[in-house]
Parts: sequence; C-alpha cells; structure tokens
Amino acid sequence: MFLAAHDMYGTVLAQFGNPTPETPPAADKLMKLTRYFTWFSMLSGVSAITYGGGRFAWEKWNGGGLESPKMVAGAMIGGVTATSAGTIMNAVLGS
Repeated sequence: MFLAAHDMYGTVLAQFGNPTPETPPAADKLMKLTRYFTWFSMLSGVSAITYGGGRFAWEKWNGGGLESPKMVAGAMIGGVTATSAGTIMNAVLGS
C-alpha cells in the first residue's frame, strides 16, 4: 500500500520538473534600498554610541546624574537587533 502511494506521488511530482529560480523585476532597486538602510543603521548606531560616550564623559566631568550609560546600552542593544534582524525575521516567519 505504502509503496503504491509512494510511486503515485513520485510520478505526479516528476511531472512538475525542477523550476529554475528567477530574480524579481525590481530586485536591483530593492537591494540598493536595503544597502542604504543598512548604511543608515550603522551610521546611526555609531553616532548614538559616540554621543552617549561623550555625554557620559560630560556628566562625569560635571558631577551630574549619570543618564548616559542607559543611552550607550540602548544603542548597543539597538545595534545587536539591527544586525540580527534577518535572523530574527527568519525565525519568526520561517517554518
């Protein structure tokens, strides 16, 4: 019984062939936009960490309350999230 079902499905699937992958029509523009977003994300992360570090030094110098370590930690967490966005989306949307 199992062998007959296997042969039937094998015959049906063999009729479909092996499709070749094809790029979507606007793939090059979408990849360019993705590279721009990646560049902007990296630039904003470096800017946030630099600003947080400068503010940390300023607060330490003036003896004020230390709010900047939260900014630096937030920038680092945002950077980790931004760089692992593809992996996260594959885990959420994948099978």
